[in-house]
Amino acid sequence: MAAATEFANAKRDWRGAFRAVNALLADPSDTVQVFRVMAALNAGTSERNYRRLLATPQGGRIAYARIELVETLTDKAWLAQFAPATVGAAYRAFLERTGFSADGLADVSAQVHSERAVEHPYAWFGRRERDIHDIWHVLTGYAAEDPLGELCLVAFSYAQTKGLGWGFIALIGALKGLREPRGIEVARAVWEGYRHGRKAHWLHNEDIEALLAEPLDAARTRLEIARPVRYERARQAVPDTAPPVAAPA
Repeated sequence: MAAATEFANAKRDWRGAFRAVNALLADPSDTVQVFRVMAALNAGTSERNYRRLLATPQGGRIAYARIELVETLTDKAWLAQFAPATVGAAYRAFLERTGFSADGLADVSAQVHSERAVEHPYAWFGRRERDIHDIWHVLTGYAAEDPLGELCLVAFSYAQTKGLGWGFIALIGALKGLREPRGIEVARAVWEGYRHGRKAHWLHNEDIEALLAEPLDAARTRLEIARPVRYERARQAVPDTAPPVAAPA
C-alpha cells in the first residue's frame, strides 16, 4: 500500500497546471489535460473530503463498503432496473445519448493517475469522485454535450469539493468566455454553477445506489439543487459560442 503522505501531499504544481490548461485551450477535447490540472492542483483534496465523508451520518458505512462505482455504473443489467423518471433512468438515458461511460472516463484518468490505482482510502475517494461526475450532470441539468455545460459543472464541482483544480479551470474558462460575443452570459452561467454547488447538499455522502432509485425531481428538491436558469439563458443567447475548455465527461 502506498504511504498516506502520497495522497495527502499539499504541494501544488502551478507550472504543470498552466501547461495543461494551455494544452486544453488549444484542444478542448483533450480530456486528459483536465486530469493533469487536477493532479497538479488538487493535492490534499481527497484526504480532506474523505475525512469529511467519515464525519457524516452514513459516510462511515459508505467508506467501509468502499464500492468501486466504475464497476457498478458499467453494469447494463443493473442500470436497466431503474424505473422511468428516476435518477437512474435519466443516467441510463444520458449514457445512451452521449456514448459516454464510467470506464471510458477511468481509462482517460489512468493516463495520469495509473500509479494511484491502489487500495488506499484517499485514492478510492478520488476514484469515487471521478465516477459520479456524470451523475452530477444528470442532477444539475448541466449538459455534457456542450462545453458550457461542462464548465458550469466544473464550477459546481469546485464549490462541492474545494479542489483548486476545478476552480482554476472554471476561472480560466469564464475569463476566456468573456472575450466571446455575449460572453457575460457565459460568465453568469459559470458563476451560477458555483452558487448552486455552494447551496446544494454535499453530494459525496450520497448512497449512489439509493440515489439512482429516487425520482429525479424529488432528488433535486431533497438535495436543494436549483434549476440552472442562467445556463439555460446562456445556451439560448450564445448557442454557437462555447468556452474553450471542457471538463471530463
